[in-house]
Amino acid sequence: MSVPYKVAVLVGSLRKKSFNRMLAYALAKLARPALSLEIVEIGALPFYNDDLEADAPAPWLEIRNRLASMDAILFVTPEYNRSVPAVLKNAVDVLSRPFGSSVLNGKPAAVVSASPGAMGGFGASHHLRQSLVCLGVNVMATPEVYVGNVTALFDDSGALNHAATTDFLKRFVSAFGAWIERLSAG
Repeated sequence: MSVPYKVAVLVGSLRKKSFNRMLAYALAKLARPALSLEIVEIGALPFYNDDLEADAPAPWLEIRNRLASMDAILFVTPEYNRSVPAVLKNAVDVLSRPFGSSVLNGKPAAVVSASPGAMGGFGASHHLRQSLVCLGVNVMATPEVYVGNVTALFDDSGALNHAATTDFLKRFVSAFGAWIERLSAG
């Protein structure tokens, strides 16, 4: 990889001190220089309503244009009630239109989930993957990333301070870079 691939990062938590946002920042540091990860904010997107497509709201058009210019997408999500947070599902719905030719169609992607529980957001990850696959998103199958007990992995400044998790995430971002490169090549 000679130039960094541009990767949009969609974080499924709006909380100010979100562990998933901290995880996204940690992944961005670990991914350099091969990948340039940029968090794309989704909290202000109006709810998806097909009636609005004829005169789509400006935030919808802005996020669609921004993701069209990206090489790949990384979804970093917590688990809410064994599923995907509403804010992230809404972003997927907004980005999935127009159906069949959306900015998601054919895009390389990966899903990372994290939660305070031991299962690390397994349910949210699989629900999200199910939606993405039906939209033609090329979701990397392995390694799967479910970060459990996330509350114990960061220091007071929000930096990842767990060596085994750091090593695992380094392997993940390397695999993700190879996934993007393979799909971009052909």
